[in-house]
Amino acid sequence: MASSPGSQKQLLDQDAIMAWIFLAPALLLMGVFILWPILYLFYLSFTQGSFTRSGVHGVGLNNYIRLFLSPDFWQVLFNTAYFTIATVIPSLIISLALAVLLDRTFALRDILRTAYFIPSITSLVAVGLGWRWLFQTQGPVNELLAQLGLDPIPWLSSTTWAMPVLILLSIWKQLGFNLVVFLAGLQTIPQSRYEAAQLDGANPWQQFLYITLPGLQPTIVFATVTTAIFTLKSFEQAYVITGGGPLNSTNVLVYYIYDQAFSQFDFGYAAAAASILLAIALILVYIQLKLFEENESINN
Repeated sequence: MASSPGSQKQLLDQDAIMAWIFLAPALLLMGVFILWPILYLFYLSFTQGSFTRSGVHGVGLNNYIRLFLSPDFWQVLFNTAYFTIATVIPSLIISLALAVLLDRTFALRDILRTAYFIPSITSLVAVGLGWRWLFQTQGPVNELLAQLGLDPIPWLSSTTWAMPVLILLSIWKQLGFNLVVFLAGLQTIPQSRYEAAQLDGANPWQQFLYITLPGLQPTIVFATVTTAIFTLKSFEQAYVITGGGPLNSTNVLVYYIYDQAFSQFDFGYAAAAASILLAIALILVYIQLKLFEENESINN
């Protein structure tokens, strides 16, 4: 006997209630640890003073006006853009090339996969200390240059060379994660496409251009956005290795926010800068979602 529309609606209502009951703990945690801090961040960006309620007073858009009129902030934005672009592009190219090579069967393949992934699980603070030792004036890198007959480079005290040191560390740190992502993406490409291409006489480079790259398009988008967000929120590199110097040349956005909040105790101004960082991250996520939607619509 078919159930009546009323009973079906009652069952749907019961299912909805049970769904909300099961979702409630996760939603509560998200509200406490994600939504509330974001709302409080926006609130602080329109205030000035200490963390205590009695010491905070509203200043409207003054913090944002100060932010956009500050030459230091624009230099920090330029440093962050330079740091992000110079990290993301080489990281993707190197990890994609390694993934294509390590997707094949050969001796020591599993050992190499593990070795390349190790940087992703190491402490960035510990690695940063080691990196600072490597690139100090009398460090191993300059000793190697001297053995090659080259002049030593003041890596960490030069406005030209300090940022490339941080970029090199970030590329090395992100390499393992992107490698795993690309290896997973390669498994989704049907092997029959490569077999058909070989029968048609396509060489390995043509197979890479016309099969591998199109097949990895969603994976490349995901890896690009995640690497960009990782780079945008980078803090330990500047904090441990250069302290934002020399002459503000390695001062990236997260370190700038930290310095304004906990060194200058200008919490409202730091919150305004953090709001800009959040907006940039949300824009990147939006672009990622739009690209995924376009890719799915094309495939369907």
